[in-house]
Amino acid sequence: MNILIKSAKLVAPTQTTLHLKKRDIHIKNGKLVAIAPKITTDKDMRVIARKNLHVSLGWFDSGVAFGEPGFEERETIDHGLEVASKSGFTELLLNTNTHPVPDNSSNIIFLKERSARKSTVLHPLGNVTVKGEGEALAELFDMHQSGAVGFYDFKAPVTNANLLKIALQYAQNFGGLIFSYPLDKQIQGKGVVHEGVISTQLGLKGIPAMAEELQVARDLSILEYTGGKLHIPTISTIGAVKLIAEAKKKRLNVSCSVSIHNLVLTDTLLQDFDANFKVMPPLRTQEECKTLQKAVLNGTVDFVTTDHTPLNIEEKRVEFDNAGYGTVGLESAFGTLNVLFGLERAVEILTKGRQRFGMKEPSWEIGDAANLSLFNPEGERIFTKEVIKSTSKNSAFIGQQLQGEVYGVINNGKVNL
Repeated sequence: MNILIKSAKLVAPTQTTLHLKKRDIHIKNGKLVAIAPKITTDKDMRVIARKNLHVSLGWFDSGVAFGEPGFEERETIDHGLEVASKSGFTELLLNTNTHPVPDNSSNIIFLKERSARKSTVLHPLGNVTVKGEGEALAELFDMHQSGAVGFYDFKAPVTNANLLKIALQYAQNFGGLIFSYPLDKQIQGKGVVHEGVISTQLGLKGIPAMAEELQVARDLSILEYTGGKLHIPTISTIGAVKLIAEAKKKRLNVSCSVSIHNLVLTDTLLQDFDANFKVMPPLRTQEECKTLQKAVLNGTVDFVTTDHTPLNIEEKRVEFDNAGYGTVGLESAFGTLNVLFGLERAVEILTKGRQRFGMKEPSWEIGDAANLSLFNPEGERIFTKEVIKSTSKNSAFIGQQLQGEVYGVINNGKVNL
């Protein structure tokens, strides 16, 4: 690899000497060799030039699902990582919605080996409990030793309070991060959408905001008692934001994320019973969206995730009550955040978060590995089904106006543009 990126505007908010400056970037053998206003081209160099080319440190997603093993018809690891690369992501966490679920070291080793040597690096999560059934603690330490960066029963709360207590206590021995999904299943009952005016108008059973907030309050109380590290994925309510803000004031070791669709889409979109808008947590009101956006900007919410969850058409083209929960989101992520927050803040959001999961942060230092996302932040477009490269097409963003175009990534010694 001997690459020269020509005349790229660098988006590097923490590097004032580089931020929004046009620079050439020389990369050799996967490492940054030089960053300068002008670098002479050698005959052996591959020159990369694109329209209005912008470059930032590589983007990271803290919650992505594919399908392999067990649900390859939704998305394989190979193809999913290709989609992630073309969407600008150089690293991601893989959620645990596979069959079998990754609840032992062999499963983690399989995922690491299956995804090796790709331009987007996959970091697997392991299950908190055996088979994700919530009854017995999984092999947390063995999975940690094999490369699991956290422990999560996908979209399932740790309903047994004592089990969560033990998990948080045990994981402290090796710095493990425990996830607990914010949903009280008993309060949810048979609810399928946000409980409010829209659910009443449509005759759909609602999920009260209280179902999320009760679970968050319980989990934070347990964390305060045990210590340890807790991550609460994809919060969506005003009450949850307040609870987490209070916990952080107490200096509890808690982090949380929000899904991009919960930042921008509301339950008014359910009027046509389109199952692409059936997600978990559910789409809520404009008031929740505004609160979550503010929480991202002030740091109460630590990460924004695509919560990319591919589902086959058979799981969506059914009666709304019976449809599966989830939307794909990798390909619409940058364009949505760019519209919502603007270029600099969007890039800041997309590049943060690795440290929480024990991963090395990329840098602009000469000699460090090149871990870069390449894109054009300009140009409005309507997101359509035809541009979705994911195997599954269940996107809640079809018809939304996005801004910008992603070219791809340079990472892990590979170019994917």
